[in-house]
Amino acid sequence: MSTSENIRPVEQVTVAPLANIVERQQVWSRMAAKYGVENPVPPWKSSLDGICDALDHGGCGPEILSFVDRRNEEDTLSATVYSTLPYPENQLVSLAHSLVARGVIDETELQHRLAGIRSRLQAG
Repeated sequence: MSTSENIRPVEQVTVAPLANIVERQQVWSRMAAKYGVENPVPPWKSSLDGICDALDHGGCGPEILSFVDRRNEEDTLSATVYSTLPYPENQLVSLAHSLVARGVIDETELQHRLAGIRSRLQAG
């Protein structure tokens, strides 16, 4: 589905798990300091780049999320809903937001995956 076919503009779709990240200011610099990590580059950055490349060049097709729609939605969300987050966090949550808004992943699955990440962080 292209952006023009969405019922509402992507920035008007609320994604509760992502809103919680913004509200709690869960950015890499704070999380790294909390857990004693010195690397300034988030460990998930290379995975994010790979996911974006796969979406842009993969066989899933533009009906999932075309390159142009992904970038336009990232720009819109980074300037509005996620304007308080630094890069690359705003890129990450913008992509997740777009995928939830398009029904590729639902909020429950996103919350489950976030809980798994949190659990691994706290175990380490």
